[in-house]
Amino acid sequence: MLISLSILNADLDHIENLFLYPPLSYAPVIHMDIMDGKFVKETSFNEEVVKRAHEACPQAIVDVHLMVENPEDYFLRYKEAGADYITFHVEVGKTKETIKYLKDLGVKVGLSLNPSTPVSDLLPYLKDIDLVLVMSVWPGRGGQKFIQESIDKLKELSEYKHKNNLSYVISVDGGINEETIPLVKEYADMCVIGSSITKAEKPFMKYAELMKMCM
Repeated sequence: MLISLSILNADLDHIENLFLYPPLSYAPVIHMDIMDGKFVKETSFNEEVVKRAHEACPQAIVDVHLMVENPEDYFLRYKEAGADYITFHVEVGKTKETIKYLKDLGVKVGLSLNPSTPVSDLLPYLKDIDLVLVMSVWPGRGGQKFIQESIDKLKELSEYKHKNNLSYVISVDGGINEETIPLVKEYADMCVIGSSITKAEKPFMKYAELMKMCM
């Protein structure tokens, strides 16, 4: 299982400093949470921060998670900022058309679902996407505990993937730490971890510690 490093709670004014030391200097995936203040109440950074993080860690896959009402309005600017994956929420609707739009742009497609949304809402689209992001907390709210029912979703997505010979990446986001990594690593391909790394006294050492747990 890979760690997708969320920079939401990092020092965004000096984001380059986060990647000065290994293993963070060669992190495989960086997770970027974009919020519009509508789909969720909070707002976050823009494409300039995404671009700077990408330039500071150029080998990393950039996964942009759009928690916004009109994701298609954001696609082009984040592709140009370096996004490899763009993930939007199935709850916003127009899912089939939005997937096609992203594919036409040449970006890998992710779909996310909130804690109250069943996996069944994703089934019509799983053959056409590259990543599923299971929210194991409510999006846009910090400091929440991991929602245990998320494990059932991860298991269902893993079983469906193998049964139907599909290849989407299963990612989980929210409350991932030393206690919850063992709960999700059997079913998830990737876990999103943010403040427990970026707020640590030595982020590169904390990243290394959690990375070992994911192996």
